[in-house]
Amino acid sequence: MKRSVLYILLAAMAFAACRNSEYNPAHDMLLTIEQLNQQGRYQEALDSIRQLRKLYPQATEERRRALEIWQEASLKKTQQDIAETDSMLTAANEQIAQTTDLRQRNRLTARRDSLEIRYQTLCKTVLAIKAKMEKGDL
Repeated sequence: MKRSVLYILLAAMAFAACRNSEYNPAHDMLLTIEQLNQQGRYQEALDSIRQLRKLYPQATEERRRALEIWQEASLKKTQQDIAETDSMLTAANEQIAQTTDLRQRNRLTARRDSLEIRYQTLCKTVLAIKAKMEKGDL
């Protein structure tokens, strides 16, 4: 009798162990998100995080880690945007300096002003993200 109880307990433990190792699609999706982030594909990582949140609202551990990745990817993507905007701003300033036509100069000046506003906004976004990361706000 004791042996049959022991076998039943062992079978129950084996069954429980199998159930705990079930396929976890949220975890697989998180691994993909981490790879995208490491590869510098920040927009794809951010889009995938949105999908993870939508598809797996109960996957709290995966969502917590995805939020950390969200901040990292947002920061890196914004820093890339700053570099691109800075290059465009430099090019616009060079074009303004070389242009003698007043109408063209005014268009270029408007473009430069728009780029400057974008640049300043992106810089403030980076500061805000860094402040949240240092504070530990997730």
